Amino acid sequence: SFGDKRKFFKQNWVLLGGFMRKLAVYVGFMNDRYRRRINGAAEELGFSATYYHSEAALAEEIGTFEVIYGHPDPALLQKAESLRWLCSDFAGVEKYLPDHVWPRPDCLLSNGSGAYGPAIAEHVVMVLLMLLRRMPEYQAALAERRWISCAPIRSITGSRVVILGTGDIGSHTARRLKALGASVTGVCRSGQTAEPAFGRVLPTAALDTVLPQADALVLALPATAETAGILSRERIALLPPAAYVVNVGRGAAIDQEALMEALQAGRLAGAALDVMTPEPLPPDHPLWGCPNTILTPHVSGNMALGLTCDWTVELFLRDLAHYAAGEALENLVDRARGY
Repeated sequence: SFGDKRKFFKQNWVLLGGFMRKLAVYVGFMNDRYRRRINGAAEELGFSATYYHSEAALAEEIGTFEVIYGHPDPALLQKAESLRWLCSDFAGVEKYLPDHVWPRPDCLLSNGSGAYGPAIAEHVVMVLLMLLRRMPEYQAALAERRWISCAPIRSITGSRVVILGTGDIGSHTARRLKALGASVTGVCRSGQTAEPAFGRVLPTAALDTVLPQADALVLALPATAETAGILSRERIALLPPAAYVVNVGRGAAIDQEALMEALQAGRLAGAALDVMTPEPLPPDHPLWGCPNTILTPHVSGNMALGLTCDWTVELFLRDLAHYAAGEALENLVDRARGY
């Protein structure tokens, strides 16, 4: 257990070398409670933690740390001569995937996957309900002080939702949508998942067969070579005119030009995009003017929810214990696969 590992290292750290290994912490949500937890675990595992509030300060000493918890600029990693493990508090780690950013090929990379599910799943439910209940139309009318009534509206109950990506975020979303009465189909690379909230799970190769029956398509995918452009112009055309598209993964997964054309022409009922290309979206970008479209500035996850911060710290401490014991990391990222 985590406690047994800490006890072992506390009792034997002198025998293991008699010196504290160096850990840098560079996360934006740090507070005294998290600092006490990290300090206590680090000390018992033979580490000394140093906290940074600015990247410039970290850059001056980055070469001395064996472990970094946070999300430094990838350009700094080449200077991290002692680095053995970078634990990103973010789930998306595409900026750390190229080999050239690392000081040596055997450095480990892990991420915060598993901490963001509740926050992002609740965002999906929120924007899907807004679309189904025609909130974009109400918001436009109320901005002009017009009193209107939009009917009919639609419900999550009875809706057929396809979730592209069945990991932590997709699974949390499936649970909530199923509880609200939706029929949920998962689509992923392997076509397999242990999450029981999915009514069925299909391999990515079968995606085209389920799109024509989808009332809503939710994309919860990481940024990889395989996911880039996965919702192509041809696949957008397979969606029925009454379908909604919700993207909380990465903007590159969608042919954005084709999506805008479909929205403008009424070939889709609407969209909710928390990610897009580019980010930030320029003020004059045509995506701003698409009908029945909800845009949010990549905030569905972030660290705005306290639960997310709690969980990402817990994930790091569990993996710190694994790392100190020479065990495999729970959240290890395969840099070749991207997740």
